[in-house]
Amino acid sequence: MKIMAIDYGDARTGVAVSDPLGMMAGFTAVVAQWNKEKAADAVAQIAKQQGAQALVMGFPKNMDGTEGARAPLYREFADMLEQRTGLKPVLWDERRTSIDAHQILAANGRKAQQHRKSVDAVAASLILEGYLAYLKNQK
Repeated sequence: MKIMAIDYGDARTGVAVSDPLGMMAGFTAVVAQWNKEKAADAVAQIAKQQGAQALVMGFPKNMDGTEGARAPLYREFADMLEQRTGLKPVLWDERRTSIDAHQILAANGRKAQQHRKSVDAVAASLILEGYLAYLKNQK
């Protein structure tokens, strides 16, 4: 089953789609869009093109596990995706994914100014990997 992970953001939204077996990330992209309606349209189009059968979306939580201040915005975006795709996104704890994504890019020799172009796709991949590991452990 192909699973698509979404790292939603105000200006850029990262996307990662698993391979058909749901084992690892196979496709990544960044949607550069400030307008949330247009961003949802673009993400839904990628889901359709890639044949995603399930969605998992990063969800902001504080370090103590409570919902972050931006949680209502993320729920709204998740609702837009559900309306456009017919798939209800699983809201997945995204604590530290952006920090880890920046560290991965830096460790691979990317300059900080270059991170903006790909950090959201890397963060989406981390969300996807975490969710895939969770599913594997549930079996």
